[in-house]
Amino acid sequence: MKKLLALALSLIAASAMAAEYPDISISDLKTAIAEKKVTVIDVNGSDSFTAGRVPTAVDFEAKGGELEKVLPADKNALVVAYCGGPSCNAYKAAAKKATALGYTNVKHLSAGISGWKKAGETLEK
Repeated sequence: MKKLLALALSLIAASAMAAEYPDISISDLKTAIAEKKVTVIDVNGSDSFTAGRVPTAVDFEAKGGELEKVLPADKNALVVAYCGGPSCNAYKAAAKKATALGYTNVKHLSAGISGWKKAGETLEK
């Protein structure tokens, strides 16, 4: 019984963590990029960033130390962080930093760069 209770509690905690940063679909992100209403943060590392990224993305590895300089003045503006794909949690570093800087509309592209590519979307290089 104790093991079952521990499992239930860990599942609840995991779902709460997943909800910490709401997901954004590829389609909604593409729309926000086209409308210039989003700052996109790539957390895959500079080598991956150079090889190909979601259009308009900022390289977190290179710019993370000065993230406040690349984020908009409006703290309610949409900020989207992504990493490799659904099983990757590296995006949280950028999401947490943006939140710590006071941004209130931080989302996660859970599909990541792998999902972006799989959907046949254009990469920026």
